[in-house]
This record gives sequence, structure tokens and C-alpha cells, in this order.
Amino acid sequence: MSKATHMPKRTQLFINGQYVDSVSGATYDSVDPRTEEVNGTFQRGQAADIDKAVLAAREAFDNGPWPRMSGYKRGLVMQKIADVLERRAEEFAALETLDTGKPVFFSGAADIPLSLAHFRYYAGWADKIYGEVLPHDNAFGNVHAMTFREPIGVAGAIIPWNFPMLMAAWKMAPAIATGSTMVIKLSEKTPMSMSLFGEVLQEAGLPDGVINIIGGLGDAGAHLSMHEGVDKVAFTGSLATAKKIKQNMGMKPFTAELGGKSPFLIFDDCDLDKAVETAHFGIFFNMGQCCNAGSRVFVQEGIYDEFVRKSVELANKRRLGDPFGDTDQGPQIDKIQFEKILAYIQKAKEEGATIACGGKAAFDKGYWIQPTILTNIGDNNTAQREEIFGPVMGLQKFKTEEEAIARANDSNFGLAAGVMSNHTDRVNRVARQLKAGTVWVNSYSVFDNSTPFGGYKDSGVGREKGKGALENYLQTKTIIQPLVGDNLGWYR
Repeated sequence: MSKATHMPKRTQLFINGQYVDSVSGATYDSVDPRTEEVNGTFQRGQAADIDKAVLAAREAFDNGPWPRMSGYKRGLVMQKIADVLERRAEEFAALETLDTGKPVFFSGAADIPLSLAHFRYYAGWADKIYGEVLPHDNAFGNVHAMTFREPIGVAGAIIPWNFPMLMAAWKMAPAIATGSTMVIKLSEKTPMSMSLFGEVLQEAGLPDGVINIIGGLGDAGAHLSMHEGVDKVAFTGSLATAKKIKQNMGMKPFTAELGGKSPFLIFDDCDLDKAVETAHFGIFFNMGQCCNAGSRVFVQEGIYDEFVRKSVELANKRRLGDPFGDTDQGPQIDKIQFEKILAYIQKAKEEGATIACGGKAAFDKGYWIQPTILTNIGDNNTAQREEIFGPVMGLQKFKTEEEAIARANDSNFGLAAGVMSNHTDRVNRVARQLKAGTVWVNSYSVFDNSTPFGGYKDSGVGREKGKGALENYLQTKTIIQPLVGDNLGWYR
């Protein structure tokens, strides 16, 4: 395996604008999923470090310049953050690939460009946050009422390991655009790119304490979510962890982008070859480690056999190898995920599914799994009910449109869905009936800064991206006052 051109050079915590060691001196290792060897040893943030970071964010919000700065000036700083990250994009892309195992092509073409674009998008919103002047008829027209949109305060963000830089950007950019401050807890599985991000913030001139970055294990995230100095919690991760956070965090506002078991409906009037390629990308991109992965593929019976044949053929052509080379698929994130995916495949087989291709580890070393397609799989098969988070496609046959919609919606998840059809009326009917936060038509996993993203049912609370994500970090204040000097004049 090749070595990245940029090994991790920042392994400390980033608190109040400075890199510091953890209070206890505790550390943890980051493991290369390609080789199972240690990439670097990082400072482990714990409760005392979270306390320091929250205190810094609290001071930056209560007494610092950031929330008192004009939105226009905040936007200029955010543009500088994007400029610095763009200039260092190759370095950050290499770290992202070294840490996650994803092909460096995608890190360089998607993860880092989308992250810096997010700062530019919300930089444009920073000076467009305002309230309203409201009628107050109950006071006979003698009272003036208005609302202010104010930053929520200190936000705690807990980010996942599958897109560490991008998922952090989804939270950082709208938060600081409003004037809020933030403490980010990184996944211990992927600390590299975000640990270096403090240098970007320093160079861009972000005031100290506005963004604080803590690497650590689950105890750090739990302490952050329960901290009395935190005004709001934003989380991306599993449903189980979200439930624990919600149970322990009290009455703080909470947004969560969680898992999925997303259906992809392939109708017989579609472009078959395009459908095969789109469904392939929908599940195998990022080694299947996407919350919105199109893992349940429903194919109309008339084209089912041909769809299976072409899908297996395409999956068998997928190149697995060093993500710094010419490859399509890298390793899974770690041993835990690797073994979990293989266990799901075995259980699916025991419950009656057929392994049409793949189903095994690809290499002797590292966490590589062959692209896997399951056929003859029932709706109640565990592999079709639970999120696998790996390169496993479940293929199922359906007869009618009504049947496809009912089976697609028969899930506790509702993050995303896809529809392949060249019939406009059918597309309109089906897309409106699918219970999912995002429905892609004749496409899949197409993202833009302006499009809201989040889930129905157990797939989340609230939305990220777009104008609406600003609401996650704002609160409304209403001010009411008489139009005349006499404070009692309104009721006379």
C-alpha cells in the first residue's frame, strides 16, 4: 500500500484558538483500515477537556466579538476559511483518505470541495438573517411588535466517521453564520482532517473560542451533550446513540441526522442500463457507508432478471484496492464494522437469501469486503430491515406500483429513496407517496448546499443544509411596546 503524502501532523485538541494536550494526557490510536496499522496517536479529550472547550465557546459567545460582529463581516471570515481550505485541498483530501479508506479521487473531488463550498454558501446567508414587524390587533393597533432572530449560543456537535470533514462543515457553517459558537466532538475512528482544521481557522482569522475541536471516545460526546453550558446539540450517527443523547440532555434543542434503509424503486419503463449504474452507485459509493445508501432495490418483475444479471456483472467489475491508486472501492472503516457487515451477510443467507455475488472478505489484510448482491431476499429478512452500513445490495421483485410504494414505506427509517422511471405521471405519484426526507428521481446521492437533508420517522429530527439549517442555530425573540409614550395607552 502506498503512503499518503501528508501524514497527520496535528494530533492535539483545538481549544480557544490553540492546540493543546488533553488534561489527563490520555491518548488513542487511529488505525489505517487498509493495513490495520496505526496511523497516529491522538490526544484523547475527556470531561475536563470538554469543560475547557465549552468555557471557551461560552466566553466567545457571551463576551467575544463574533456574535456582535455584523453578518457581512462574519461572512468575510467564512469566505477566508473556504479560501484557506481550498488552497490546502490536496493535503486534506489525502488525510481524509488515509483516515477513512475512501478513494482519494472522491475525497479530492467531493468531500473537501463540498466542505469548503458549504462555508461559502452560509457566508452568503450571514447578513440575511432578520426578524419581522408584526401586527398586534389585540392592542387596538396601539402596540408595535417585532421579532429578532438571535444566535442560539453554544452548540455542541457530535460528528460521524464516514464523512468527517463534510459532516462537520454541515454543522459548523450554519452555526457560525448565525453568530453562535461551537464545540465539535470528533469520531475517534477518523480524527485526522478535523484535527488539522484548527490551522485553517487560525489562518482565516476566526476569533478564538468560536470553534473548538475535541477528539475523543463516547464518554466525551456524552459529557458534551449533557453539559449545562451547551445550548443546543447537533448529532449525526446511529439511532441507538441518538436515543441515549436525547434521554440525557434535558430540554436543549436537538437535531439529529440518523440512519436509513433507503428503498430504490426501478420501474419497467426506465432506462435499464442507467438504472443499473445508478443503483450500483447508490449502494456501493463510499463502501456502502452512507446513511442514505440505496440498500433496498425493488425491481419490477418484467425487467428483474436482466437487472440482476447486469448488476452482478457491474459489481464483479468493481475494482478494490489501494485508495491512493486507480480504484473504485477501499476498505471498510474498522474491524468492528468489517465483522458486522460479514455477520449480516451470513445471517441473510441463513434466512433464505441468495448471494448472487461477493459476500466475503476481499483480501487477507485490512478491512476489505467484496461488493455483495443478495437476491431471493424477503421483506422481513434482517438484512432488509436493519441498516448494514456496508457494500450490500438487497434485490427484490415487485409487480405493481402500489405494491412497490407500500413495501418501500414498510420501514422504521425514512431518510431517502429513489425512483427510476421515464413516465412523468408515475414519477410524480410515487415520489409524493414515499415517506422519505429526500427522493431522487432518475438519479441518486446528488447533493447541493441549498437542498435540505434529513429524515422521516427514525431517520432523524430536523434538517441540515439549505436556508432551513440556520433555524437549528437561531432562536426568536419577540419585543412588544406601545406606539405612544404612555405605557398604559394601549388598552384605553
